[in-house]
Amino acid sequence: MSTKIIIKGWVIFGAMILGISLNNCGTKRHIELDVESQEFYKYARLIMTKEEKAIFNHLPDKASRQEFIADFWAKRDPDPETEENEYKEEFFRRIEYANQRFNEGTPGWKTDRGRIYIYLGQPDKIDYTMLHGNPEIKGAIMWWIYYRYGVGILFVDKYGYGRFTFDPYSGVYGDLFNAIEMAKLGATFTGNKPEAKFVNFNLKYEESEEAFIISIDPKAITFRENEEGKLEADFDFTFFIYPEKNMVKETKQEQRKLILNEHELGQMKEIVFAFDFSLPPGKYYFDVIIRGQPEDWKTRKIFELNLK
Repeated sequence: MSTKIIIKGWVIFGAMILGISLNNCGTKRHIELDVESQEFYKYARLIMTKEEKAIFNHLPDKASRQEFIADFWAKRDPDPETEENEYKEEFFRRIEYANQRFNEGTPGWKTDRGRIYIYLGQPDKIDYTMLHGNPEIKGAIMWWIYYRYGVGILFVDKYGYGRFTFDPYSGVYGDLFNAIEMAKLGATFTGNKPEAKFVNFNLKYEESEEAFIISIDPKAITFRENEEGKLEADFDFTFFIYPEKNMVKETKQEQRKLILNEHELGQMKEIVFAFDFSLPPGKYYFDVIIRGQPEDWKTRKIFELNLK
């Protein structure tokens, strides 16, 4: 059996950013949507990953789409202990704000500024000027600066009509692609909680053992000292598995505890966890969420797996 894995968590898609400047953010539909699903997809497609769009557009019925919608928001909830889903509430607040502030003859949520605002929120700083000295630009220019993401975006009113656009290649400072991909997965919004730490992880599939291997840099993990003077950390893994053939979701959850001494931690180059998965040939979408203690951190990646 041969395996091909395509990891799509915070991997950058160059073509993705073009969707911000273009109003066509759709994907080819295979199944007619009910009204509730249409309303969800109208806005949520902005923050869907490529894999989530593929899954949603192949779900066979209303019940499976309702389950997807519930999961979609739950996976992005920064604080599941509260009744509110702060990410969802903030997402729709940003759409309303964009419609109020960035309407340019086109609904604000469809404009370049509106899309960036929906993804990244209010800029930390805005620099606006008419004194740019560029004769090809009839109107103003403005920079939106996001210190927290290390990103700057130049918007240009080229014809002086109050319609600001940006070039995703020459009008950007920093890694905007990555910031948007993280925002789609909820990694840049923490609600009322302190800013979450970023914990990256790698995945691979061991075909001979029929197991997924997850590896984490131990330097990214904070440990607590237990009563015996050893270091320990808790990990909660949730796997959402979608076979492309029928899109019937399978969910698997496992908890792991890591206990070691300081010498062992000092010698450790990576923390490795193995999970048994026996899968028949086919194409799969895997959505992996890891939560950790102490510090209550959360990280997530989505990837494709092809088994032949």
